[in-house]
Amino acid sequence: MDFPTLLQVLDSTVRLATPLLLACLAGLFSERAGIFDIGLEGKMLMAAFFSAAVAAMTGSVWLGLLAGIAGSMALSGIHGLASITFRGNQLISGVAINFLAAGLTVLIAQHWFSQGGRTPSLIGAGRFTGITLPFAESLSTIPILGPIYSELISGHSILVYVAFACVPLTWWVLYRTRFGLRLRAVGEAPEAVDTAGVSVIGLRYAAVAICGLLCGLAGAYLATGLQAGFVKDMTAGRGYIALAALIFAKWRPWYALWACLLFGLLQAVALRYQNIDLGGVVIPVQVMDALPYILTVIILAGFVGKAIPPRAGGEPYVKER
Repeated sequence: MDFPTLLQVLDSTVRLATPLLLACLAGLFSERAGIFDIGLEGKMLMAAFFSAAVAAMTGSVWLGLLAGIAGSMALSGIHGLASITFRGNQLISGVAINFLAAGLTVLIAQHWFSQGGRTPSLIGAGRFTGITLPFAESLSTIPILGPIYSELISGHSILVYVAFACVPLTWWVLYRTRFGLRLRAVGEAPEAVDTAGVSVIGLRYAAVAICGLLCGLAGAYLATGLQAGFVKDMTAGRGYIALAALIFAKWRPWYALWACLLFGLLQAVALRYQNIDLGGVVIPVQVMDALPYILTVIILAGFVGKAIPPRAGGEPYVKER
């Protein structure tokens, strides 16, 4: 593989890892507070639809972004109501959200646009475009470092930079603020937090809201940044891959970054290299496309070692009287 080809693969890796990273950080906030959220897939899908739909109708990608975040946070509110207020089973609630989003998005899309569950293609101000960073063009002639800066670092949409900026921000919030300390404590020992006079329910709802916000960004990026419109089931299992990356990362922000980049790299390689010939043995394109999902199964089977989730995860908190 020559250097220009390597840059192209890495550039695709960054773009493909972005929705995974946002969804992974979303799950990190939620699960650190003790709320397991299998519904990441559904939130992303709902956000992708509403962002594309509103952007198509208004011609403004920013209004689409707000609509996508609103759609994702609405589902987060439903999940919070079911699992926190009514103390329902968190896994069942998450699965229900995934089914609800999968059906509703296609139904509403067909009713609004009559294009077989799709939205119209987004053009112009209806989608996010790449941002050229300062001095990218003038530095591009410098060997090695110039192309890395001008082609790999520069040229992405704003949501890509937001996603990568969220990693140190998440680390700082969780490990350097009072809110983060309390959030992590709620996921480990909610009774101790309650004894200290801090609202367990309030903290868990805050975590679920942050999860909805980040899933909204992930879904909006899929429909208005990575692609140019919404199609049925366009998340294609990314929410589940983000959960696998979260387990791989052992619920830590910086590890989550590298885990998502690994999944993004596998997807980029699968897109770049299809029907590979290894000395007469041809690897079908289907095998390459399945690589990220195969890795997901391996990780969930415990290949990377035992990952210990927050101790109070998945358990509704009942206040002692």
